[in-house]
Amino acid sequence: MNYFIFPESDTTIYQATGSSNTGLDEILEVTKTMSTAGSNVKVSRVLIKFDITDISGSIVDGTITNPKFYLNMYDANSQNLTTSQELYAYPVSSSWVEGEGTRGDSPITLEGASWKYRDGSTNKSFWSGSATEAEGGAWYDNYYGSQSFQFETSDMRMDVTPVVNKWLDSTYVNDGFIIKRSGSFNNEDTNTDEGSSERLGEFKFFSRNTHTIYPPKLEVEWFDAKWNAGSLSALSSTELEDLSFYMKSLRPEYKEKSKVKFRIVGRAKYPTKSYSNTSSEYLTVKTLPSGSVENIGGDGTYYSVRDTQTEDVIIPYGTGSLVSCDSTGNYFNLWMNGLQSERYYKFEFKVISGSNTVDETVQYYDDDFVFKVVR
Repeated sequence: MNYFIFPESDTTIYQATGSSNTGLDEILEVTKTMSTAGSNVKVSRVLIKFDITDISGSIVDGTITNPKFYLNMYDANSQNLTTSQELYAYPVSSSWVEGEGTRGDSPITLEGASWKYRDGSTNKSFWSGSATEAEGGAWYDNYYGSQSFQFETSDMRMDVTPVVNKWLDSTYVNDGFIIKRSGSFNNEDTNTDEGSSERLGEFKFFSRNTHTIYPPKLEVEWFDAKWNAGSLSALSSTELEDLSFYMKSLRPEYKEKSKVKFRIVGRAKYPTKSYSNTSSEYLTVKTLPSGSVENIGGDGTYYSVRDTQTEDVIIPYGTGSLVSCDSTGNYFNLWMNGLQSERYYKFEFKVISGSNTVDETVQYYDDDFVFKVVR
């Protein structure tokens, strides 16, 4: 399954503006500015935190096994990215306060996380967590996620599994991620992307305060497919070539806190008549192709979820979207609170059989399987 967690807090901290807070900005920025001569380098870094309490409980009770975690952030017109480069996500090592400022505030907002302080100008708690003044955030560097960007703007889907696992096993307290280019604690190391005189451009991503449908998300992906077909027989290769595919009892709306088991059916469009069989061949349930975690992308039946308005793929075909089977037929589970409410979505399906052989078939089914998630 693929499940999404939306952030509980985020902000950008700017070296150039010291103690100003931007917790309510709609854009998060990883930037680097400098003088015309290439001196006086100033950078910004992003802080973002997700509540993983529910996921932790589901892992403990066995509902979720061996999950992968991906940090999803969506491009908001990044500018002047001039070379191949990487962004990193480290676990923050101090608590921080989101704040209620914006970059355009006049006078600037001083309460909340900033480059200089983790909570604002009243308490003046330094990022080191001690009386020693340190700036620019604080983080553990033993575990991190990273993603390369090749000469172009792009959405981010960064594997941050090593970091989240350390929160889950209580090695670190979950104080969120700091997202940045390579660089030192106070941005004093000139041999890093942040500290060098090389111009690298500005990454811009939508924040949790965006008025678009692109807030950041922590994606949880795990293999939840089960296969226990009982006495059901599989559709033959001939039947799969001309298949009638449909969803059973798909409702037009689902509450955002619903956990739904969706049933799908595939049957031969023109089944062979059997005069010895007293029941209709059209009512005979057979199973769609099964898959395995060792062969994702090979044989199997996969589902995808797409936003009907933007056509964005919310859940792709992959590890978390392989269809299951029990003694009554094929199904898959989906938790609706991982999707944004008051929006329409549609299911699409991919059926693969005979992968890596000359008889391989790949069929897609998109028959307006539309539903809405409501509050």
